[in-house]
Parts: sequence; C-alpha cells; structure tokens
Amino acid sequence: MNFLSLIRWKNLGMIAIVQLLIKYALLEPFGVNTALDGLGITLLVLATIAIAGAGNIINDIYDVETDSINKPEKVIVGKTISEKSAYNLFIIFNVIGVGLGFYLSSSVGKSAYFSIFVVISALLYIYSSYLKQILIIGNVVVSMLVAASILIVGLFELTPNITPGNRDIQLVFFKILLDYALFAFIINLLREIAKDIEDIDGDYKVGMNTLPIAIGRERAKNVLIILNVIPLVIIIHYVISELYKQQISVIYFLVFIIGPLIYISIKLFGAKAKEDFHHISTVYKLVLFFGMLSLVHYLFIL
Repeated sequence: MNFLSLIRWKNLGMIAIVQLLIKYALLEPFGVNTALDGLGITLLVLATIAIAGAGNIINDIYDVETDSINKPEKVIVGKTISEKSAYNLFIIFNVIGVGLGFYLSSSVGKSAYFSIFVVISALLYIYSSYLKQILIIGNVVVSMLVAASILIVGLFELTPNITPGNRDIQLVFFKILLDYALFAFIINLLREIAKDIEDIDGDYKVGMNTLPIAIGRERAKNVLIILNVIPLVIIIHYVISELYKQQISVIYFLVFIIGPLIYISIKLFGAKAKEDFHHISTVYKLVLFFGMLSLVHYLFIL
C-alpha cells in the first residue's frame, strides 16, 4: 500500500481512464482513422503512467523535508520505503516508460516521437529537483505535463494516419483534444497555486519561492480568485454555444464543472486556514476528473 501511495495510484488511474476514454469514447465510435490497436493503446497508457509514476517518486524524494513539515503523516520515503529503494523504483519506472515509448514510436512509423518520452521524463526530474522552487515556472511546467498526457494520445492515434483525404476530420478530433488539454492545463495550474498556498509554511522553511511566498498568502489568494474566472467563463461560453440543445450534457456541466468552480470562487473569499486550501485543491481535482469524464458526452452530440 505504501508503494501505491508513493506512485500516486489514484492519479495514475485517472490518466489511464482519460487516455482510454479518448480512444474508446471519442475516436473509435466515429470511425476516426487511428494508428493504435488495443495492444498499442494499452502500451501507450502503460508508458504514460510509468513515466508519471517515476515523476511522483522523484518528487517525493526531493520533498521529504517539505512534506515532513506540511504533511508529516504522508511521508513515505525514508520511513516505510528507503531513499535507495525509491531511487531504484524511479529508474525502473523510467526505463519501462521510455522503453515502451521507443517501441510505440517505431511501431507507428514516427521514430522522432520517442523523444517526447525522454523529454517528459527529464522534465519531471528537473521539475522536482529545481523548477518547482522557481516562481510560477514550476506550476506551469507540471501543468503542461498534465496536458501532454492528453495530447500524446492524439499524436500517436491521429497524426501517423493523416492523408490528404482525411486530414480535415483528423484535425477536427485533434482540436477537440487540444481543447481538453487546455482545460487540464488551466485547472491543474489553479490547483497548483492552491496547493502552494496550503503548503506555504513548509515551502518557506526550505527556501522555495512559490507565488504565496513571493507576494503573500492573501495576494496569492486574490490572484487565484481572478484566475478562477477564466475557466468559468470559457466553459459557460462552451455550454451556451455548443451544448444548448443537449439537455443532459448541459446539466452535467452545470453540476460537475460550472457549479464546483462557482463554489471555489465563493469558498476562496473566506479561505484562511491550511485546511481551506486543501479542500479547494481537492475540488479542483474533482473538476479536472469530471471535465475529462465529459469525453463520454461526445457519443451523444456528434
């Protein structure tokens, strides 16, 4: 169980679900010309979660000091799993992820795509060891990597099979994935800021330069309040312009995405304690999950 907690199995499960939904709820039902068969998408999911799992491990290794202050009950490295074992797991997971990435890239005739797995693996290490200490940059990088877990399915499924005859339809579906990737980027970025406000005490003691440390907890909260309006406006516009005839989809977005974002806006005004921002971070995570789960609604609107 400690091993599963170390690799953040719930987060990895979410990545796997989203990638499978892209394949089987968005692309396959509409006869899109895809490059991966059942085994191929399985290997892509395994490669993605292996590299993401490695990133979670190295992040925990570098965060031992911070976590011992912010959330001592959740520290695993150095307690139930030794640092040496954690490093070995980090290497094993990266080798598996990059190895599968090399195989997949060759199998779809896009050998250059192999570099994506290498770059993501390297960025996760650099993020944990250095970038997360830099104002905003770390938040942006990790949010880009979350978005990349969506776009990578489009790259492997759609681009290898683009022809002059199907180019337009392939690009339509890739644009849908771009929209979802943008949504994931924005929501995760807001969640990262909320987590930084939650963890300000431990981060300050280890010399990190997060947004709340640089401008203060209250100003960072105000920035988050303003930024929270962005996805809210975008999603409301999307529902009004694209889903107004689909009653079930409209209700879904109102209940599981728009409603929670409005709730966050209200909650932020009175947020003071560490627990408040932990709660807000959790709600953002749920918004992200249900936003990705909305891929299913394309079965009813396309």
